[in-house]
Amino acid sequence: MSYVTRILHTTASCALATLVALSTLAPSTATAQVPMQEPTIAVTPQPGGPRVGTITVKFVGAANVNEQVVRANMQLSEGTLIDEALIDRDIRALYRTGQFEFIEFKRDTRDGGKIVDLLVELTPKFRVLRVDFTGLDHITRKRLEREIKTKPNLALDERQVKEDAQKLKEFYQKSGYNQATVSYTIDRDRNTGFGTVAFTIHEGDKVKIKSVNFSGNEHLTTKKLRKVMDTRKWNIFSWITDTGRLRDETFDSDLEKLRDAFREEGFLDVEIDPAKIRYDYPTTSKLVITIPVVEGRQYFVGDIKITGNTLYTTDELRATLRQTTGKIFAPSLIDKDARTLEEDYGKDGYIDARARVIRRPNLTTGAIDLEYELTESEKFHVESIKIEGNTKTKAVVILRELAIGPGEVFNIQRMNISKLRLENTRFFEEVNMTPEATNIPGRRNLKIAVKEGRTGNLTFGAGFSTLDSVIAFAEITQSNFDLFNRKSLFQGDGQKFRIRLQIGSRSNEAIISFEEPWLFERELALGFSLYRTSTDYDNQLYNEIRTGANVYLRKRLIELIEGKLGYTLESVQMKDIDSDAPANLREEESKGNQIVSKLSFQLLRDTRDRLINTTRGNRIEFTTTKAGLGGDADYYSLELRASQYIKTFETLNQVFSVIGRVGVIDGSEIPYFDQYFLGGPSSLRGYKYRKVGPKQGDGKGGGYQDASNPLYGPGSNGYGEPLGGNTYGMISLEYTFDIVEPLRFAIFYDAGFVNRDSYDFSPSDYNDNIGIGIRIMIMGAPLSLDYGIPVTSDKFNDSGGQFNFSFGTRF
Repeated sequence: MSYVTRILHTTASCALATLVALSTLAPSTATAQVPMQEPTIAVTPQPGGPRVGTITVKFVGAANVNEQVVRANMQLSEGTLIDEALIDRDIRALYRTGQFEFIEFKRDTRDGGKIVDLLVELTPKFRVLRVDFTGLDHITRKRLEREIKTKPNLALDERQVKEDAQKLKEFYQKSGYNQATVSYTIDRDRNTGFGTVAFTIHEGDKVKIKSVNFSGNEHLTTKKLRKVMDTRKWNIFSWITDTGRLRDETFDSDLEKLRDAFREEGFLDVEIDPAKIRYDYPTTSKLVITIPVVEGRQYFVGDIKITGNTLYTTDELRATLRQTTGKIFAPSLIDKDARTLEEDYGKDGYIDARARVIRRPNLTTGAIDLEYELTESEKFHVESIKIEGNTKTKAVVILRELAIGPGEVFNIQRMNISKLRLENTRFFEEVNMTPEATNIPGRRNLKIAVKEGRTGNLTFGAGFSTLDSVIAFAEITQSNFDLFNRKSLFQGDGQKFRIRLQIGSRSNEAIISFEEPWLFERELALGFSLYRTSTDYDNQLYNEIRTGANVYLRKRLIELIEGKLGYTLESVQMKDIDSDAPANLREEESKGNQIVSKLSFQLLRDTRDRLINTTRGNRIEFTTTKAGLGGDADYYSLELRASQYIKTFETLNQVFSVIGRVGVIDGSEIPYFDQYFLGGPSSLRGYKYRKVGPKQGDGKGGGYQDASNPLYGPGSNGYGEPLGGNTYGMISLEYTFDIVEPLRFAIFYDAGFVNRDSYDFSPSDYNDNIGIGIRIMIMGAPLSLDYGIPVTSDKFNDSGGQFNFSFGTRF
């Protein structure tokens, strides 16, 4: 007696099998596929149950799959006990290979039911014989094959073919062919079980966006709307920025950004219908986009209520709100005001206080009334501080950066300040701080989770700059150094250590420096450096060698302001002074080595959001120096430097910066090498290094500037060479924006003066320049390439523009 049992899977089971199907399929000529390993299903068969006799594999339709592939994916084998769980497992495993449309196990019993012969019938999926492309004129077949997943010998999946067609269209759009169309056909051969996929492509012309226009926008200007979008017209930088082409995904995102821009101006009902957008082609390669806008009604803020507050008066809370009655209704500001209310509670320890905004349209006034519904909480104090993730940084290093401690009111603002401090150490890739519940009423733990970052660097290489020409360097830095912890590879105590060696055609440098930021576990930094530099001032016609040591103490005096007291002792030698050097410089040669002993004090306030590629904040530095504590120099100097950074637009990360400096030096013995000069990559970029300022024989003063004196006037040695000055001032304006990562473009204006006399702040002899530049991030440091063109200059600086190459930031 025989019977047939058909194993059918429900629709849900088949769908599950399809979702997890493997994409790697073996061709019919290949060896057996390695089976997917699954946990063996524990089975307790009935004693004396039927066993598997023979297993026969039968393909329904074309046999384009090797039988060994089937057997390799089955746990059932001849002689094993029959078990429904194993049969079900084998069916699922075979479906998971992705090679079969339908699988059926048939049984035939014999020997009185003791033996069951299995017939495994499988309907293989069609497989890809080849993939063809037609209509290719501009892009190669090889390049398109990299964009798709449909490949020869893999299972033929029409859903995947459809996705590949969409990917090809997106690729063409990205390449500038926004009129490209992609269709496909599948030719299946039922005799062989293989199919041919053919993509038909109409590339069209490569189109550039000529302009993006708007209609119906009465309250928001076209200029403002264009800045919101990433879809932009083609310009000279588009080949770098990858803009100026129409891409569906980007354009759809831009339409939502436009809607948000109108909503932020109170037009909550704004309509921008994609179906009504016009695409005009004045030529086959130019595109004009016109976006119609229906602004709708502009909404304003109506009455504002604050409810649920008992700890603070309504007037106190209302004063913190940015949205007030009569102002334009801006959704983002409403949400920010709610967070501000929560932060106001949080700074006094009410960290569970919540603010919910209820919006009520007022049909009478046409405004939107607001109610801030407050849920106050009890006051919390810090119970303990828990630190996680500090695998190399000592806990004490983290704790000393905190602005909040155990027993104090749980101030959310101070928690955020603490987070910022830890981030600014640059010891960690991630810093997260959260209040953690405890079993003690009115108490919360402060949980700090950090992810250690890389703090040590060994760098070496070669480079070029305007000042140093060709250089080679090697440098070791460790910003989380531990002088006495060899087991942790000298890491984890927050100390700073640096060694740098540099050789070059114009300069050589050797520096070793160390800083302990918390001396005797107090917020007092102690640091020192030893250095030797040798510089060939090619345009100044002399060599300068400095050898010295510096030691300093630094302490945060008040929040964001730190003071630094330093002492420097150095030997300065000026040699190989050319006969064409200015007269005051030639006089230095007879002095030989000069010892400079000086004491300095500095005040610094720095609120920049980052040290490199700054986008917000400012830096203000005041330094006073007194030389004359022994040694050959006797002078004092005062110098103020300030910089301000303003992020103008999020799009392209646009930043405007202003940098200003002013300084004066006075005394009985002011060495030439400590006087002021301007010009070069760190000051006025349209001029050669140190070429801005008083010149020998320039006729603008007495002494060395006296043009009528034959020793200094035209024809004299050193005529027109810079003398240096005792007073200077400069300002630099710069606007930068992203082109493409890691490239930024800069437009700048620099102006400055150097006067011979102390406290002569007259800008009458100023020089200035305009220019453009590129900023490139290389090994974590910005490389600046600038070209400056003088606008107003003296007669010795009118030779045209100047290229400058430099590493580092300006401030």
